[in-house]
Amino acid sequence: MSTDSRLGAGEDTGNTRSLAGRTIIMSGGSRGIGLSIALRAAQDGANVAIVAKTAEPHPKLEGTIYTAAEQIEAAGGRALPIIGDVRDDDSVAEAVATTAQTFGGIDIVVNNASAIDLSTTADLSMKKFDLMQSINARGSFLLAKTALPHLKASNAAHVLTLSPPLNLNPAWAGKHLGYTMAKYGMSLVTLGLAEELKADGVAANSLWPKTTIATAAVNNLLGGAELMARSRRPEIVSESAWTILTSDPREVTGNFFIDEEVLGAQGVTDFSVYNHDPQATDLELDIFLDE
Repeated sequence: MSTDSRLGAGEDTGNTRSLAGRTIIMSGGSRGIGLSIALRAAQDGANVAIVAKTAEPHPKLEGTIYTAAEQIEAAGGRALPIIGDVRDDDSVAEAVATTAQTFGGIDIVVNNASAIDLSTTADLSMKKFDLMQSINARGSFLLAKTALPHLKASNAAHVLTLSPPLNLNPAWAGKHLGYTMAKYGMSLVTLGLAEELKADGVAANSLWPKTTIATAAVNNLLGGAELMARSRRPEIVSESAWTILTSDPREVTGNFFIDEEVLGAQGVTDFSVYNHDPQATDLELDIFLDE
């Protein structure tokens, strides 16, 4: 885990940091952290392709790829909603090709899609185990791999994966082995690509929140209203992602960033502005992070 001091280096000339004109392809992104990252990029005028299966409204989950696209356009970006499955080779290949054809290339891959089940080994069905491995680890590998020719042609190429530091404290594998394997698989994509692609100028970094984030997963699966109140808003992650994605890819790669540390390095000292509940004082440390 590290916060690279070179995060202050922008990609554009002068002191201007911007994602204007950059093209992002993101897995997931209909809601939550992914949508927040997309909207922050859209404020700069970025092109954002959202690859997800959520084409129809869900009774418990807000947003579809189409409502996300509307918000991206309203924020100032260009949106491309793509119904796709990150688990399927042909679907990903088509999504990457469509994105590149529409916007003239791809600069950034954001591996955002993730399935979660915190069951113990005895209670975790193999169907859920396979789902997490195929979306989290395999899906991240597949999307980055498929987009590589376009990334290598970009002078601002980043792969950003929403996954934790590779923390080998046995407690985490012991609590939820299946999910830990799936998320650490995503982190290995960062570790391996950063080393493999450093001569090509393609950055690979991971980003993880210091606290739980107020998303549908937290509300519906993990802790409900009580945990939501002890969480931060997705904007702390999207501001951190923007900082990473506007850095020099030849200088900032191979890092496992924590959102609070990224923004702290930029001079932010008051993180309470990101609290889901403005009155909260006892925030919940996110999983995979030791006290």
